[in-house]
Amino acid sequence: MNVSTARAWWMAARPRTLTAGIAPVAVGSAVAASAGRFALGPAVAALVGALLIQVATNLANDLFDAEKGADTPDRLGPTRVVQAGLLPPAAVRAAMIGTFGFAALVGCYLVGVGGWPVVAIGVASIVSGIAYTGGPWPLGYHGLGDLFVFVFFGLVAVAGTVWVQALAIPDGTWPAAVAVGAISTAVLVVNNVRDLETDRRAGKRTLAVRLGRRASVAEYGILLSVAYAVPAGVFLAGGSWGWLLPCLTLPEAASLARRISRAEGRLLNPLLGRTARLLGLHGMLLASGIAWG
Repeated sequence: MNVSTARAWWMAARPRTLTAGIAPVAVGSAVAASAGRFALGPAVAALVGALLIQVATNLANDLFDAEKGADTPDRLGPTRVVQAGLLPPAAVRAAMIGTFGFAALVGCYLVGVGGWPVVAIGVASIVSGIAYTGGPWPLGYHGLGDLFVFVFFGLVAVAGTVWVQALAIPDGTWPAAVAVGAISTAVLVVNNVRDLETDRRAGKRTLAVRLGRRASVAEYGILLSVAYAVPAGVFLAGGSWGWLLPCLTLPEAASLARRISRAEGRLLNPLLGRTARLLGLHGMLLASGIAWG
């Protein structure tokens, strides 16, 4: 494959996945704003930190999956730069360390704003980002990837963003975090359903490998259902009409839930991109509804 160095680094960063970093910060900032505690500086820092951790985790996955032999020439997903020989492993490792380092620097500012809880969040996020595919017991290889994404790209990211602005966890934080975490996890489910057979052969025991295709497709549907049911439940419990705004994306969610049950292999790649876009749109609508509903 003839790819420029700049293009290879762009591929390694996997920009289509960055909605998983943007959506929780947008929603968390909206929760803070609804409580009258929005703060621009911490909000921007939280966004930058989340994106840096996302990119660094992507680099770690590219590097460690190649080293462990999980990425092979018959890979069905987007090209991985280390496995394809587009970038040397040492360079990707250095970029991963540097990107996590920059995230830690941003975290230092947030520690000054939000105190020691931010230290715990930052350390846990970085360690988990590495441990997802790296280390002696990689989370993603033992069926814990879905839980990792739900916790860190849902609960932790939303609540952490709220905390550094409000220094409290207002009502609405956890329902919003659950909704974001559910769709973030659904993105991973598409990825793992697509790679189910190649992961099984490589000894990568994702939750999809453990559960099988049918149960994983059902998991995807359940996660999307949760992402809409929880905000609707908040509205029915007395929340503002704004919690219903994500329902504007229900037709797309229903379409995706139907298609994942029929598509296999590389045909799932477009669904992966569409699920990531759904995460971004759902998150922006939820954030708008919470802030101004």
